[in-house]
Amino acid sequence: MLERAFGSTGLRVSPIGLGAGGIGGDDVGEEQVEELLCGALDLGVTLIDTARSYGLAEERIGRYLAHRRSEFVLSTKGGYGVDIVQDWTHAAVVRGIERALTTMKTDMIDVFFLHSCPEDVALREDILEALERARDAGKIKVAGYSGEGMALGATVRSTHFGAAQCSVNLFDQKNLDAVIPSAEARGIGVIAKRPLANAVWQLRGWPDDEHAEYWQRMNAMQLSVASWDWLDVAVRWSAFAPGVSSAIIGTSRLDHLEEAVRAAENGDLPANRRNQIATAFAAKDRGWGGKI
Repeated sequence: MLERAFGSTGLRVSPIGLGAGGIGGDDVGEEQVEELLCGALDLGVTLIDTARSYGLAEERIGRYLAHRRSEFVLSTKGGYGVDIVQDWTHAAVVRGIERALTTMKTDMIDVFFLHSCPEDVALREDILEALERARDAGKIKVAGYSGEGMALGATVRSTHFGAAQCSVNLFDQKNLDAVIPSAEARGIGVIAKRPLANAVWQLRGWPDDEHAEYWQRMNAMQLSVASWDWLDVAVRWSAFAPGVSSAIIGTSRLDHLEEAVRAAENGDLPANRRNQIATAFAAKDRGWGGKI
């Protein structure tokens, strides 16, 4: 895949990235994890995104990719979950970065995201100072915010962050109008999460779990076109949305990632298809905000 600029950060990323949440559980074997991580790089996927809360993911990235560190952009998320230290403090950010560096066996994290904290926390002086010192020390290259709503908008409008991560998919389009144009104008690199919208088009009945909201939106938008290759449309919608640098596919299986890469190789959707999807969302939107 051809790489593209990650905002004005100087980093370059592939249109498809790997979301590492799926390799965090001990129900996924080490052989499968190694196949996925190494296979991702072999496919030309040059962005790998993880988080402190993704179980074993950081540890496994360090185990299997430390020797290939120069081949990919590494992003992780934190601000919480550090032993002894209170969450969302200066110390939690500092020690969280140190822990991530050690766990992933790297000298530098390309993008470090504050992970879904409120606006008043993300923009607090002690938090910003911790990020700035980490940048000055060369421990992180870019500070970012991952989340939705008012906090996402506030961090993008501030001058403190060079990256943003938010939901962008067929049924989650609000950020394309509300936030991403501002991010693009400021040179902020944008990672689209949930690009497949939990693949709710595969469901045969109304779900009673976390998928229910996207299922409801899909049915309201009436986009159930039998001839569509849903995965192809979903990947291309998100990965080539204006202002998006990369769309991360969360999976534990290499064949799933391969499917997404093949879809991205088809390039952007035709303009009439993109307009059809955007119009359907706008027509049925009932305050559908970004889903964390």
